[in-house]
Amino acid sequence: MSTQTTPRSLRIGSHEINDSTDCYVIAEIGHNHGGKLDTALDLFHAAKMAGAHAVKLQKRDNKSLYTKQAYDKPYENENSYGATYGEHREFLEFGKEEYVALGRLAKELGLDFFSTAFDLPSADFLAELDPPAYKIASGDLKNTVLLKYVAKFGKPMIISCGGATMEDVRRAYDTIMPINPQLCILQCTATYPTEAEDLNLNVIKTLRDQFPDVVVGLSDHYNGIAMSVASYILGARVIEKHFTLNHTWKGTDHALSLEPIGMNKMIRDLQRCRVALGDGQKRILDAEKAAITKMGKSLFAASDLPVGHKLSEADIAIKSPGGGLPPYELENVLGKALTKSLSLDDMITAADLAA
Repeated sequence: MSTQTTPRSLRIGSHEINDSTDCYVIAEIGHNHGGKLDTALDLFHAAKMAGAHAVKLQKRDNKSLYTKQAYDKPYENENSYGATYGEHREFLEFGKEEYVALGRLAKELGLDFFSTAFDLPSADFLAELDPPAYKIASGDLKNTVLLKYVAKFGKPMIISCGGATMEDVRRAYDTIMPINPQLCILQCTATYPTEAEDLNLNVIKTLRDQFPDVVVGLSDHYNGIAMSVASYILGARVIEKHFTLNHTWKGTDHALSLEPIGMNKMIRDLQRCRVALGDGQKRILDAEKAAITKMGKSLFAASDLPVGHKLSEADIAIKSPGGGLPPYELENVLGKALTKSLSLDDMITAADLAA
């Protein structure tokens, strides 16, 4: 692709993201660590090995985020970590000690590490750790209070727009941009997993048209890697993909998450896609020359021909290999006198013909 700079650019950590770069891939760990720091550390290592640029968690101040009724609601199912929804959420929530340990590892690995802030106290918690970016979930696209609050931190913001109208996206954009123009908007469908017919990937083009000054990407809940690659072709330059070490682990997100091999393949294909798109200029590539010469056709002598002979169609054969006068020159060759004798299957060249 062209390396021409565009106004659609964002820097997160040491990574520059624009239309000419590889896709910036976020391994969304969320709560796939199951409340265990060691598992989260393993996930960070695996994300790095798979080629991800960033790892992301989710941060909630549960008691202030949920109503008492929602917090105390019984939550007994195969994926539950507590008798009530509040107990379940608290079991999965990491505090400062875990975040510091994970931040230290992320720095060692060269990974960007940030989280989704679901509320103001969580935003303050994360701000103390000085993350390179903040994520805002689809459910808070209409939460202009949170959007303004996080925007004032002056760090890049990535917002998802699942379950939203374009009016909702425009409102969020208009809320954030006057305060902080470091914005990325992710097309998202708020279903888990998302069926192919619900992805609506062409919204990526719509977002790029509507917001030409921001990077656009995809929060991909599809159960596979193909749609992320398709989104790159449409202009997505950030991909957020749920990540796990094992699909069968307890938890609601593991089934739609990529395991390390899948994440590695997706990132590999995204990088190949950037290179494969090329620059749009149709030309003969060096890599093609040998094959096109072998398969191509040239004008050859159909029999032994004496010097001075004027060529007719019966004197000329079209055969492989290429590299000589191509068949489209046949009309220009007819009637020309030979400057030297030719033998059967001699390639006819421009130097063999009288002016």
